[in-house]
Amino acid sequence: MIRKFFMLLAAVLLVIHSFAATELRDRLDTMPDVGGVDSLGSSFAEKYVFFVTQPIDHSQPDKGSFRQRVVVCHAGFDRPTVIVTEGYGAAYALREGYRDELSGLFDTNIIVVEHRYFLESTPQPIDWTYLTAENSACDLHHVRQLFKDVYPGKWISTGISKGGQTTMIYRAFFPDDVDISVPYVAPLCRGQEDGRHEVFLRKVGTRSERSAIKNFQIEALKRKDALLPLVDSLAKAKNHTFRIPLAEVFDFCVLEYSFAFWQWGTSVDKIPAEDADDKEVFDHLMRISGIDYFSEGTPNASFFVQAAKELGYYGYDTELFRKYLTIDSSKGYLQKIMVPQSALPVEFDATLYHRIYNFLKDSDPKMIFIYGGVDPWSAVHAPKFKKKVNEKLYFQRRGSHRTRIGTMSKRMQKKITSQINTWLN
Repeated sequence: MIRKFFMLLAAVLLVIHSFAATELRDRLDTMPDVGGVDSLGSSFAEKYVFFVTQPIDHSQPDKGSFRQRVVVCHAGFDRPTVIVTEGYGAAYALREGYRDELSGLFDTNIIVVEHRYFLESTPQPIDWTYLTAENSACDLHHVRQLFKDVYPGKWISTGISKGGQTTMIYRAFFPDDVDISVPYVAPLCRGQEDGRHEVFLRKVGTRSERSAIKNFQIEALKRKDALLPLVDSLAKAKNHTFRIPLAEVFDFCVLEYSFAFWQWGTSVDKIPAEDADDKEVFDHLMRISGIDYFSEGTPNASFFVQAAKELGYYGYDTELFRKYLTIDSSKGYLQKIMVPQSALPVEFDATLYHRIYNFLKDSDPKMIFIYGGVDPWSAVHAPKFKKKVNEKLYFQRRGSHRTRIGTMSKRMQKKITSQINTWLN
């Protein structure tokens, strides 16, 4: 009798699950502007990838449209929803085992929105005019409106790095779209070459660590003549092309080295000894700061356009290396070698910086900012304002750009998750 009861219960649950699955798929299939819905394997109850038709310019819908890729991971209609404000492509979300950190912590649905002008969400033909922060925020708002009745519970927006910037942008333009925002390692730059990163790199870590990094950079520059044939061979093997001579490319790799070293949390133990052979020095430099970053046709091209126009970026401190450099100056390098020529000229507009800064200053949104203490991007962290009840900034002391809630101390993890739980409940 008991066995029959449990068999009947299992059958009922299966019917309920099947109905829920059909309901979600049916909703997707009947949503306006949604098409190309495909089911994906996942540990979630259901998972789909689809495309949302978005105006190329939300202020002028008659300019045309493009298709933006979106992935939804369904935990339950009664669960909170995390909207991932991706700053780049979102192909990673197609993986069967994909799960956002916040979704794992709070058992939420996930909606991942690929950023416009990246991967499958690239308008054709490309017109850089419409790659703006405001348009990207409007993209997210449109997706949010499509799902407002599907997922009526609390919403959390989140993103990592440039995705974290996008989280801030979205909240500043549409402050009531979500209940909570959690940007990870998100910079807020105020110039095309902001200036604060270089100051940060002069002080980060210990004196011996900074010395080891500087000495390696100088050693690499001293060996430039010996290492340039290796640069040439690598460029040919990888079909990289550049807008500047290889000797200048090498200079920029060396200048980038200290930023990339700290960004990804490399240990100074990985730095080759001073008497290491040329191949070892070259291989280490390329692992930390490769030539592909400065090559034409990079998948980061859309990001460089945004950085030059609105998001801002960083400069290089050349003073310590001046006598070893081929370049006269690194000033303006972003436009000179990285922004696609089809997007030039680009003039930086600080309007976005002021909009986000003033939004955070004049309001108190439920926002938790996560930063790594040695990550150079934390040099341009979100501003701290006194007397804020909701807005919180957390720094992992030796954390890199890989800093997450789960990498922090148990005490800090508990503090952050308890705060989010309170807001969700």
